[in-house]
Amino acid sequence: MVIEPVSTGPSVAKASGSMAIATIVSRVSGLLSKLMLIAIIGSDVLNDSYQAATTLPTMINELLLGGVLTSVAIPLLVRAEKEDPDGGESYAQWLVTMSAVLLGVGTIVAVACAPLLTSALTSGSEKANPALVTAFAYLVLPGIIFYGMSALIGAILNTKGVFGLPTWAPVLNNVVVILTLGIYWLLPGQISLNPVEMGSTKLLVLGLGTMAGVALQALIMVPAMKRTGFKFKWRWGWDRRLADFGALGFWVLLYVGLGLVSMFVLTRVALNGKGALVAYNYQWLVSQMPYGVLGVSLLTALMPKMSRAAAAKDTDGLVGDLSFGNRMSSIMLMPFSALLTVAGLAIGIGVFSLGASGMEGGTRIGMALALSAFGLVPYAITLLQLRVFYAMKDARTPTLIQAIIVVVRIGLLYAFLAISPSEKLAVGVSIAMSLSFVVGAVVGQVWLRIRLGRLRTGFTLWTVCLTVVASAIGCAVGVGVSMLVNKVLGVESERIGAWVEIVSQTVVGLPLSFGLLAAFRVPEMKPAVDKIIRLVRRR
Repeated sequence: MVIEPVSTGPSVAKASGSMAIATIVSRVSGLLSKLMLIAIIGSDVLNDSYQAATTLPTMINELLLGGVLTSVAIPLLVRAEKEDPDGGESYAQWLVTMSAVLLGVGTIVAVACAPLLTSALTSGSEKANPALVTAFAYLVLPGIIFYGMSALIGAILNTKGVFGLPTWAPVLNNVVVILTLGIYWLLPGQISLNPVEMGSTKLLVLGLGTMAGVALQALIMVPAMKRTGFKFKWRWGWDRRLADFGALGFWVLLYVGLGLVSMFVLTRVALNGKGALVAYNYQWLVSQMPYGVLGVSLLTALMPKMSRAAAAKDTDGLVGDLSFGNRMSSIMLMPFSALLTVAGLAIGIGVFSLGASGMEGGTRIGMALALSAFGLVPYAITLLQLRVFYAMKDARTPTLIQAIIVVVRIGLLYAFLAISPSEKLAVGVSIAMSLSFVVGAVVGQVWLRIRLGRLRTGFTLWTVCLTVVASAIGCAVGVGVSMLVNKVLGVESERIGAWVEIVSQTVVGLPLSFGLLAAFRVPEMKPAVDKIIRLVRRR
């Protein structure tokens, strides 16, 4: 009889299942909070100002800590846990100390410079309300320290085998925002736009409630860290191991900096259009949901394999993993990309035109979503390509590719700003983002071809063509079904017709697309088909 070893921690399968459920709940609750936001405050100047202000703490946190945390601090934390006599506790203490000081100073400086930051975002825009953006910024910028500490404490908990709470914490943030919006809706009156009154009750509730959600997301994890046995004390000085990661950290920080520059420019450009920033953010939220559930899982599964292949100098294995990842990205995401393209306008009207947003706001979001959804697959492929370079311990090339993407994106953003009327700028901003990912995918593929040799690109392109055909047929049938249902039922309401389109594409078009891929005998579909056949036979 074989005696199984007793596990002292949660199984990988159990932890993964908990994280998957938490991720789905987090995205659904986040979407609900965004729906409430646009329904309650609309999609014009007020929401634009709120969106612009709330991007500032995330951008500054990423610049101060995000790149260092992911590229340098966490790998060293894992290394210290294995090598140090105290299990890495002193290094973790040092990391918390340095991060708290850096984020604290950054928060104070950012709040003091709030008018300068918002002026840089809104200058030259006739549609923006700088005073309102500044008022919101004063209230949400203190969240910088909580964004950073939340990520850091979550990383420390992960290294100690605690995965559930860090993944569920953002759900609590979303719940606080939902409650905040409920209180905002119940309060009488409106936020004054001219002049902006910093003491306005509704302004304070919305801004401080948003910041409180981020604060609670961080604070809820502190007791869990104590339960792991971690004892905090202030620890100063310099950790000598950081020098080993200096070059890698430099290139990753530059990568992060380039991304922040592009987002800063995008925000600045979008504030010149009517509701453009809101429309862009909402279409991005919707288009990223399939990737967040499917694409991230694929990357998570492939990254260890690619890292092992790169470490073993197994070029064939690395190319095989890359080719498989490209094909799977297309198979999993192309049907969703097609659905969002065909039903994007219906999603905008059916989901985002409620309350203060109105039909105009929903239509603006829907058009931006429909005309930019083509960027979903190139986005996933670009991120996969960059992971290949990181697997080869090359942080320089992803940064150079990022520089090309950012230059193209900024050029396109200003081009659309010059040619687009205010009410159409949301579409231009969204298309610019998607086109930049197309350029990134092409540049990444060429660069990897030079670096690794043949990449089985022909096989990948054939799979992409099959997914395009299958998705087009599936969506066409979905459109036909929605038209038939609308005609039979005599639907006249534009919102009801939009929901008929959404349901038809989701229930008919999407399954048909995947079914056609199986009928086309796409190899990557075989495991799923075999599993379905086994389940049917059991019944």
